[in-house]
Amino acid sequence: MIIPPYLQKGDGIGLVAPARKISVSELETSIQFLEDYGFRVVYDESLFAEADQFAGNDEIRRGSFQSMLDRTDIAAIWCVRGGYGSARIIDQLDFTTFCKHPKWICGYSDVTVFHSHILQNYGIATLHSTMPINVNQETRHQFSAQNMMQLLMGDVMNYEIDPHPLNREGEATGVLVGGNLSILYSLNGTISDLDTTNKILFIEDLDEYLYHIDRMMLNLKRSGKLQSIKGLIVGGMSEMRDNTIPFGVDAEQIIRHYSEGYNFPICFEFPAGHIPENWPLKLGVSIEFSVDSYTFHEKASFYFFTQTHEI
Repeated sequence: MIIPPYLQKGDGIGLVAPARKISVSELETSIQFLEDYGFRVVYDESLFAEADQFAGNDEIRRGSFQSMLDRTDIAAIWCVRGGYGSARIIDQLDFTTFCKHPKWICGYSDVTVFHSHILQNYGIATLHSTMPINVNQETRHQFSAQNMMQLLMGDVMNYEIDPHPLNREGEATGVLVGGNLSILYSLNGTISDLDTTNKILFIEDLDEYLYHIDRMMLNLKRSGKLQSIKGLIVGGMSEMRDNTIPFGVDAEQIIRHYSEGYNFPICFEFPAGHIPENWPLKLGVSIEFSVDSYTFHEKASFYFFTQTHEI
């Protein structure tokens, strides 16, 4: 596994919009945030291009992303927001220079396309993190962004959270992979599809019908992805929808159902995803993952994972 160089003050961070469009005013706080940390903010005017819901047409977005991949004067690429559109440009990108001079690709949601594609094809770690659209004056968003900066500057992950009644206890060590469940589902069978063998899988999602969560989890099971993992981390399953005739169980219960018959540890409600407290995760690094669920009420009962050595 290749770990991109960690950032130092004075390094450049490139801003790109590979999916939904964004305005100048929506980035003012995040630009100031990066500058306060001592980083150079790099972008071009195509960042604010518009084509219906997209940040410019596919060629504009591809060209902007390619430019950042090829630049050697920046140490990270921070996708400004999600939405939809990254999958429309991924096959036209050339990662040759990026592989020679790797840099951190940061973001979540639709950015899962890049996380999965880069890890699967080039073995380079990326950062599942908050995005500039989320950086505002609310403390929780700032906390997520500050944690992101600390990891980019070399801190290791060492997280601990409270227990959940659906957790399954156990311990595992493996490479952390994953991201948005809907995106992972859409990549199944493509060149960007993740090999989850002996991995610890992280999933999260937003604004999906419960029956579709069931469909996607069934797909993970039937495609062998659940059978091969060593652990499962479930982040925010936010703003789920239901039909007039209720599905009958919530998203977490669906996930737990499709995890039956396996022995890997499971943690629910990890604070990452489409939620205000979106803790950063280095994807592609090895972690130690432990879930202790003696009883839900015991304070000593918790989930944690610790990043192991980087190769």
